[in-house]
Amino acid sequence: MTALFDTVLVANRGEIARRVFRTARAMGHRCVAVYVDADAGAPFVADADEAVRLDTGYLDGAAVIAAARATGAGAIHPGYGFLSENAGFAADVLAAGLVWVGPTPEVIAAMGDKLAAKKAAVAAGVPTLPSSDDPRDGDAVGYPLLVKAAAGGGGKGMRVVESAADLAEAVAGAQREALSGFGDDRVFLERYVRRARHVEIQILGDEHGNLLHLGERECSIQRRHQKIVEESPSPVVDDALRTAMGEAALALAGALGYRSAGTVEFLVDDDTREFFFLEVNTRLQVEHPVTEEVTGIDLVREQLRVAAGEPLDRTQADVSFTGHAIEVRLYAEDPAAGFLPATGTVAAFAPAAEPAVRWDSGVEAGSVVGVSFDPMLAKVIAHAPTRREAAGRLALALTRLHLGGLTTNRDFLAAVLRHPAFLDGDTTTDFIERHAPAARLALDDDALRRVAAAAALWLQGRNRAEAGVLRSVPSGWRNARLPDSSVRFRHRDDEVEIGYRALRDGTFAVRDLGPARVHAWSPESLDVELAGRRARHTVTVDGDRLHVQTPRGTVELAVVPRFVPPGAAAAEGGFVAPMPGVVLDVRCAVGDRVTAGQTLVLLEAMKMEHHVRAPYAGVVGEVRVAVGQQVENGAVLLVVEPEVPDA
Repeated sequence: MTALFDTVLVANRGEIARRVFRTARAMGHRCVAVYVDADAGAPFVADADEAVRLDTGYLDGAAVIAAARATGAGAIHPGYGFLSENAGFAADVLAAGLVWVGPTPEVIAAMGDKLAAKKAAVAAGVPTLPSSDDPRDGDAVGYPLLVKAAAGGGGKGMRVVESAADLAEAVAGAQREALSGFGDDRVFLERYVRRARHVEIQILGDEHGNLLHLGERECSIQRRHQKIVEESPSPVVDDALRTAMGEAALALAGALGYRSAGTVEFLVDDDTREFFFLEVNTRLQVEHPVTEEVTGIDLVREQLRVAAGEPLDRTQADVSFTGHAIEVRLYAEDPAAGFLPATGTVAAFAPAAEPAVRWDSGVEAGSVVGVSFDPMLAKVIAHAPTRREAAGRLALALTRLHLGGLTTNRDFLAAVLRHPAFLDGDTTTDFIERHAPAARLALDDDALRRVAAAAALWLQGRNRAEAGVLRSVPSGWRNARLPDSSVRFRHRDDEVEIGYRALRDGTFAVRDLGPARVHAWSPESLDVELAGRRARHTVTVDGDRLHVQTPRGTVELAVVPRFVPPGAAAAEGGFVAPMPGVVLDVRCAVGDRVTAGQTLVLLEAMKMEHHVRAPYAGVVGEVRVAVGQQVENGAVLLVVEPEVPDA
């Protein structure tokens, strides 16, 4: 039976909502958004035809349904995350007489519990890893093992355990994280495969019994057990393995009576090429665009068609694959600090026109990234005839993105895509640990001096543009031999001073670099030739900082003031919060003797736990926080006086 609806409410936020809007609107549907106060100025709210404010948050299913009724929305699309795998919410949507864009509540409930999903896989004849429902039964599973949340994903509630001595603490931490992230603290144990690949099969089904798969995606490159690079096809899956995995996925989907889009996830042993069932995601996946790019099939369109009761319009024989697609997840996080989430305001976000790639973004210049939600800024997807071309195109697009205002993993992702091991297809789940791609863009002295010189000349151009008198005279111009103009910049831990002199012919002499000519200046850019090399730089001002686009990426430079006002000195031996968050646990008291590596404070930020450890042995002199306290980035948590060895 066909269900008619002309308005779709998307019960999600950010790039997820914008992605669904794009297809729904192309199909002729009006789009409704819901939002909370923290997102009032977010781009997805402005993109919607109508938006409804939620007093209680995105997880309030009753409020979402009420918003659909108030706006005349006939269907609710949950996106991914939030309520997308909440069987109770799906049932409530249907009970309200609305169309649910997703699988049936019964299938969501069965697959949302990983323990039940594994039993269903066994019944369908799908290979599984050794596991135990008893979180104390590590010896039966064998070490190393994984502690995993029974209800959830995204790396939350997951711990690798190397020995029995570490099991109890890992289970306790996973249970806390699972309860916070999913409202369910159940965990189970599963054998951990060190040299493995994370490969998943995209499936589609309708209510008429039609089922097909759209090939595989490899999502092996991960940090904190969360994917950051995904691609299709996998560099190691051949036709025989693809057929076997596809048949296993469809066998399980058939047993479930699956409808809508979904993903059956497998672990592939890199040595033996055996595959094992992991879980079923009963929703759209973050990485779905790579499948769309190689198949030409819009998965959101298929979801909406199936939800309306229409049959799939193709068979397995009609599915074909063209080229190679790679996606990266651009996050506000610091790869150099263990991928800790970062917060702040996006000062600059301007993708270059070339190379042409797909940007699924939830932010723009001025967007605020806080602690309440996942810190993903965008999905970036490249499709090309070959894998190497796709990797090169995507790396260049990331490099040419003008991005500033907060710490991101952009440079790290570009380093991954250009790494010889990645290009060779050596992409197991331990890729980051084994190959350690560069965490951030490294500038040698010459490169730093060149970008600083460009920034100095842009500043002098701004000074001239803002001058009230003698605007045509370059700043620093003298009619006598006086010292050069100079400006000092800080880049991370380095400082560089640029001295320059304006010459009578309109050019400049830059100390230690040579002649310079400004070919064009504007409030947003600079076209400059430095010692024979010419480049155009996009420039964004952010307080006392300049974000300068270079051929290798965006470089942040802070102008060092000539006269620094006195300020409060940091507490000697003070341990500071690496990010904003909530204190979950304080594991020391004043007077305690602590050892290097000992966890002293446990923080929660963005639904993940973060351990603040002692970098050296010492004695606790002050404890400045308590359990439940909200702390800002850089706040002093406690003070430890280092132990002084006996003379």
